[in-house]
Amino acid sequence: MVWGVAALLTALSDALQARFPVLTVQGELSGFTRAASGHCYFSLKDGDGQAAMLRCAMFRRAATLTDFSPRDGHAVEVRGRLALYEPRGELQFIVESMRRAGEGALYEQFLRLKARLEAMGLFDADRKRVPPPYARRIGVVTSAAGAALHDVLTALARRAPHAQVFLYPSPVQGAEAPPALVRALEAANARADAEVLLLVRGGGSLEDLWAFNDERVVQAIARSALPVICGVGHETDITLADLAADVRAPTPTAAAELATVSRQQCLETLAALERQLHRRLEQRLDGASQRLDRLALRLARPGDALNRQRRRVDQLGQRLAQQLPRATGERAQRLALLAHRLDQLLPRAAAHRQQRLDHLQDRLTRALPQQSRREAHRLEALGARLQALDPRQVLQRGFAWLDDGQGGALTSVSQLREGQSLRAVLADGAADVTVERLTPANPGQG
Repeated sequence: MVWGVAALLTALSDALQARFPVLTVQGELSGFTRAASGHCYFSLKDGDGQAAMLRCAMFRRAATLTDFSPRDGHAVEVRGRLALYEPRGELQFIVESMRRAGEGALYEQFLRLKARLEAMGLFDADRKRVPPPYARRIGVVTSAAGAALHDVLTALARRAPHAQVFLYPSPVQGAEAPPALVRALEAANARADAEVLLLVRGGGSLEDLWAFNDERVVQAIARSALPVICGVGHETDITLADLAADVRAPTPTAAAELATVSRQQCLETLAALERQLHRRLEQRLDGASQRLDRLALRLARPGDALNRQRRRVDQLGQRLAQQLPRATGERAQRLALLAHRLDQLLPRAAAHRQQRLDHLQDRLTRALPQQSRREAHRLEALGARLQALDPRQVLQRGFAWLDDGQGGALTSVSQLREGQSLRAVLADGAADVTVERLTPANPGQG
């Protein structure tokens, strides 16, 4: 069987995909380039020095998901599939994801710790403070021998040469770094020499920066009474210390820049304020000069103002002299007219009043007899009712009224006793009586 080149390459590609569908390969980056399209091309070689190399391609979508900046010499783990690039007949590896070698477990530990500290509220935005914009005393927590300190001092000397710098040295890598960083942060807060703290370190791998992911360091940053600006690693490096700090800076130099205002910017601001002050003063002086000129003109000719007032007084006097006789005549005419109208109205009003009085008297004359008769009838009815209620009328019908001799009325047998002296009042007189025997109307009563 004779194969064509394209058919052979297609068959090999199918065989590779069937035999090796998805692979994870570990190696060292070499010849890494990023095209303008966003695709990345590089080779992967063995880290132990063996002469083996695999050409790789990582397309833009996968490249955007990478959480670090790949560089030559990085040890990485790539996941993807083998393929044949048919135009050149070359074997290549299509990378679908990439991560730093050995960082898988450590990164998972980072995510778990991040979730726990976030649940405790250490990364909340509402607890973050704004550092003072014109700090004159700046504290730096870092290694005294590291390049980060040099970068910070250089930036501060350029931007704010007037600022005092206080160094709180500490290791920034290794097992002894976390407790040392905590002691340095606590010492800076206890001494209170600085207005703001810079926690800085240069770049490195996840293992190199692990001291800044230590929970003790994160807690110390959260407890700090001084604002903390954290600049650890490069721009793509994120640590838990960055998340807990009040401000995160991408690099140590950027941390120094965020802690200060540029000297040049201060000078430009002062120059702008100076120009504004000069403009305001000139405006005030111009306004005061114009007002002074107007007052000087008025003060130089006081006689003119006096003459104007005198002429106005004369004009008003003439108008008053002209209008006074006319006003007096008009008022006299109006008074005469009112008197004439009053003379006409008084007799008419008196006649109307007399007619009303006559009418009321006639009504009163008719009403009095009727009212008298009504009152007489009412009096007779009341007299009849009063007579019907008179006790003497009852006595005349054969009844008697008993009392106990002292005026107290007796209405029940229970008030009497045998041999008791009583007084009986009749219609035509009274009689003294004695109780000989008591007979209750109901024999059951005692």
